[in-house]
Amino acid sequence: MRVFAIKDESLSPSLILGFLIYYENAKAFYIELPENADPWHTPLLLDSFVKRGEKSVGSYWSRIWVEQRIIPQDRQNIGQVLKENGLDEYDEFSLLMLSQGRCAQDQCYLEELPADALPEMLKQRWNYKVEDVVPLNNARLLTFFRDGKVKIVDTHELLEKAPACAAYIGNEARFNQVEVQPDGYGVRWSEQAVISDRNLYSAGVDIPLSLRDICRFVQVRVINATEACQLLDCSRQNIDDLVRRNKLHPIHTESKHKLFLRNEVVQRKKG
Repeated sequence: MRVFAIKDESLSPSLILGFLIYYENAKAFYIELPENADPWHTPLLLDSFVKRGEKSVGSYWSRIWVEQRIIPQDRQNIGQVLKENGLDEYDEFSLLMLSQGRCAQDQCYLEELPADALPEMLKQRWNYKVEDVVPLNNARLLTFFRDGKVKIVDTHELLEKAPACAAYIGNEARFNQVEVQPDGYGVRWSEQAVISDRNLYSAGVDIPLSLRDICRFVQVRVINATEACQLLDCSRQNIDDLVRRNKLHPIHTESKHKLFLRNEVVQRKKG
């Protein structure tokens, strides 16, 4: 992760208009705006977020802001431009660094911050980042946050607000494809179908569990087919037959591997 202060040459060098965060492995950009951001000083495109009271800019619009400051990929002589600048391929971050974020549209530029000098504002916001997410039925998400909170989020209202997300309401297979965005900036189904960490945190209902509790449950109460065979003193073929006859219900099936709830197997043995 690399963090850059967004500054303006026409303003005081100490004034930070925002923070551009780049995740090198995921090649993802995010922008964070100060709590006291002034829409008159905030760069174009980002000022609309300030006016709406939003301080975190998702990866899609952050990338759009970056793309406005670099040579477009469809430029006619892009190959020659890359060669002249020592680049083997088109890379948004490398091109951004060549100009330090400057462009003809404004007087903004980027100034990299040391890893050990991150503003307290960013550290506090990152407490709300998503650590993990589990899709539940009825368009709900079991969401684990960096501050240790665990929340169940009913996403119906959040998804309905975003046209790109509406297709995932009522489609369980597509809804279950949800994943955590880089460094927990929220969850996503596609580049534009996203829910931010802050919206998840605000909409979620706390439950008295931790991620460690869930991991402990899996360690103690989930068993594989081999362990089920040992408990029931039977063969793998017997286990498969019980599953076919709906007498055992695997909670996860992948190729030749199945996982079961230990208690169901124990109750089967007692029965």
